[in-house]
Amino acid sequence: MKLRNPPVNALSLELLTELVISLEKLENDKTFRGVILTSGACPAGGCIIALSCDCRVLADNPKYRIGLNETLLGIIAPFWLKDTYVNTIGHRASEQALQLGSLFPPAEALQVGLVDQVVPEDQVQSTARSEMARWLAVPDHARQLTKNMMRKATADRLLRQRDADTQNFVSFVCRDSIQKSLQAYMEKLRQRKG
Repeated sequence: MKLRNPPVNALSLELLTELVISLEKLENDKTFRGVILTSGACPAGGCIIALSCDCRVLADNPKYRIGLNETLLGIIAPFWLKDTYVNTIGHRASEQALQLGSLFPPAEALQVGLVDQVVPEDQVQSTARSEMARWLAVPDHARQLTKNMMRKATADRLLRQRDADTQNFVSFVCRDSIQKSLQAYMEKLRQRKG
């Protein structure tokens, strides 16, 4: 599965619908196991997808950034995303990064633990394949149970509060000030394309 909506893989309803359908198909196929490989910038939604992965390999390119920049758009990260960030890079680093909307260049992303490896761009796919082989060598049942144990508290809280979280997000995003902020951001993206 490849996300290709240059220049920044901007999320749209069509892209999100296709992504959900593809992920549901993969989730329902118990014979399929895989790795999500990302190369390029991973702000916001791209970072969320990367955070759900077991291993993150980022190309060493000064143009690339990864992180959650929602606050720069006037949006706050939901609790489950904050919890996932804390689980990945620690409390203080998350607190600073979320408040500032930090997008980390490759070396800094590696330093804080947001990515596991930074490699030359021409080695991203081969490194991801090697990592996938390493992960697939572990008995799947034990790996899955361990992963579930590590992520259970965050997942359970999300499931318990899903409806309230959705309502909170929708009411927040529908505010005029937030809509104006999002429109300004989208206009900047359009100008980059043009």
